[in-house]
Amino acid sequence: MTFAPGDVPPRAGIGFKHAHAEALLADPGRVGFVEIHAENYMGAGGPPHRALAAVREVLPLSLHGVGLSIGAEAGLDPAHLARLVAVAERTRPGLVSEHLAWSTHEGAYFNDLLPLPYTDRVLDRVARHVDEVQTALGRTMLLENPSRYAAFEASTMSETAFLSRLVAMTGCGLILDVNNVAVSAANLGFAAEDYLGAFPLAAVGEIHLAGHREDAAGDLLIDTHDGPVSADVWSLYRNVVETIGRPLPTLIEWDAAVPPFDTLAAEAERAEAILTAVRAREAV
Repeated sequence: MTFAPGDVPPRAGIGFKHAHAEALLADPGRVGFVEIHAENYMGAGGPPHRALAAVREVLPLSLHGVGLSIGAEAGLDPAHLARLVAVAERTRPGLVSEHLAWSTHEGAYFNDLLPLPYTDRVLDRVARHVDEVQTALGRTMLLENPSRYAAFEASTMSETAFLSRLVAMTGCGLILDVNNVAVSAANLGFAAEDYLGAFPLAAVGEIHLAGHREDAAGDLLIDTHDGPVSADVWSLYRNVVETIGRPLPTLIEWDAAVPPFDTLAAEAERAEAILTAVRAREAV
């Protein structure tokens, strides 16, 4: 994989929230980087842009898109792609990423990250879209594994096989969202460890950790990003980083019911301790 200058370091970071800007500027060393959702910075400017510009001077940045709809049947929205490129040029991120999902159809936009069937036809379409994005950005992008709540009968391959083939076809990298693995495993009845054993770990450029909850009926786990990382996700994370054998940029995602900065920093420090332990083994 080829990333832009100023790569995100193999440390633990947090999602940037405007309310935390002052705390980040006062003590930027508590986290390794910050990540933003690209769509939040596609406007003309204002206080959030100024706050981000100040934080960007002291911390590396990862840029994470949520609205590109890279799996949609129709082509990518050229206006949205142009806005994404403009944000990347302005913020100079070390990493740029999106989701393996779709959110647009026949002119309608759905405020969700919707799943795909894993077939050759869909693989070819997603690969074309990834190529288009990477060409527009002039750099490698990362694609994130989704959280899933149902499986498609039409699928002819596993998610890990789909991602492996996509990497081979496009040269893209991957985000491994460990919480999404835990959520999908519980909902679809497979072993998270088996999934991670088949995941193309060599292509992973960033890891995501987040919180989840049961739905009201207790039938599903929901990827909520509104609380601390669960014990089972911490265990999976430790195992996967030890398997990879080297530290990787790791993001704590906490996007709803956002806590004080110290709470987020403490979650990042817990991830940092795991990365430090792997780094120490690597040095032996």
